[in-house]
Amino acid sequence: MTSVDSGPVRPKAHLPEHPDFLWRNPEPKKSYDVVIVGGGGHGLATAHYLAKNHGITNVAVLERSWLAGGNMARNTTLIRSNYLWDESSAIYEHSLKLWEGLEEDLGYPILFSQRGVLNLAHSLQDVRDSVRRVEANNLNGIDAEWLTPDEVKKVCPIVNTSRDIRYPVLGATYQPRAGIAKHDYVAWGFARRADQAGIDIIQDCAVTDFITDGSQEEGNARVTGVRTTRGDIAAGRVALCAAGTTSVLTDMLGLRLPLQSHPLQALVSELLEPVHPTIVMSNAVHVYVSQAHKGELVMGAGVDSYNGYGQRGAFHVIERQMAAAVELFPVFARAHLLRSWAGIVDVCPDASPIVGRTPYEGLYLNCGWGTGGFKATPGIGACLAHTIAHDEPHPYVVPFGLERFVTGALIDEHGAAGVAH
Repeated sequence: MTSVDSGPVRPKAHLPEHPDFLWRNPEPKKSYDVVIVGGGGHGLATAHYLAKNHGITNVAVLERSWLAGGNMARNTTLIRSNYLWDESSAIYEHSLKLWEGLEEDLGYPILFSQRGVLNLAHSLQDVRDSVRRVEANNLNGIDAEWLTPDEVKKVCPIVNTSRDIRYPVLGATYQPRAGIAKHDYVAWGFARRADQAGIDIIQDCAVTDFITDGSQEEGNARVTGVRTTRGDIAAGRVALCAAGTTSVLTDMLGLRLPLQSHPLQALVSELLEPVHPTIVMSNAVHVYVSQAHKGELVMGAGVDSYNGYGQRGAFHVIERQMAAAVELFPVFARAHLLRSWAGIVDVCPDASPIVGRTPYEGLYLNCGWGTGGFKATPGIGACLAHTIAHDEPHPYVVPFGLERFVTGALIDEHGAAGVAH
């Protein structure tokens, strides 16, 4: 059953099996019905739902390094669905509902803790935008409410709600069902289930090119397989779930995508006693903070402004992130930084993802999630599996097709998405 609580918890007494025993490490076969490029959360979830929902098990998940060693291991595990636009809230709410039953589905502990999320407002414009988002969420059946500063203090007593600070808290949106999960356990649970279904998970297998038939000029171009560091693999269909390096792959096909890749940094503190009962996000001071199950504070901020594929970022981002955290939580002023890291996020012009078919028959995209990919993991896995199985976009991802950049039907989530999360 899913664990639901109101604050940080200690890990369960029983630990999951060591990951080395959770799945096989097979040699790649010469061909598969479906090849998924990217062995992170989205790729593994897609494989799981291909087997579970559609009975498709002749599938390979290719990971260029170790399983879930990219953004899945470098995110801050925040899960919520309180987005502004109908299209975004639909896919994230679908995902949140799957999160609520995921432990039972995978038969594996993921430490899903629904402790709620506060999005703080620090100006009158913040208040107006926040109330608008709450009303939009309620119209879409999503749990969301507006809290006064006193109510914010009751939900999270350690937030500084004094009126004598640079960015006083004027209130906050609150989604009680939001929460966090243990990212490694999520990946291992999906990998274990996929392996049990007979799906091959192949690590240390980088894609170096694509095998194609036909031509784009004649309108009959098709991807029929991939070339990898472990040999050529034929495929009936190929799905790209490679996050920040997606555009590197599509460049091999001459398929230019409206993506920019940026480093995104986060950090954790030393272990502390449970003091932070929820998740707090602030756009004005630009930080968000939660407390992990073991006790460390997990803090994230915005992306580095430059484009790049390095898994480290600039020091000044960390410095401002820590200053922002102390602004909101004076109680953390003496906490020590334990470690920091960065992932590579791929961002679209409208801050919404690209999911669906491409000009190449048999090739499917799942990219552009920017800073919100982890929370979408089960939802996009189920929707992309449907899209691949039926060669038709799932209703939840129809609005996120590549063609929107031609039609102009963009889904601008820059403001509603808030800080990197």
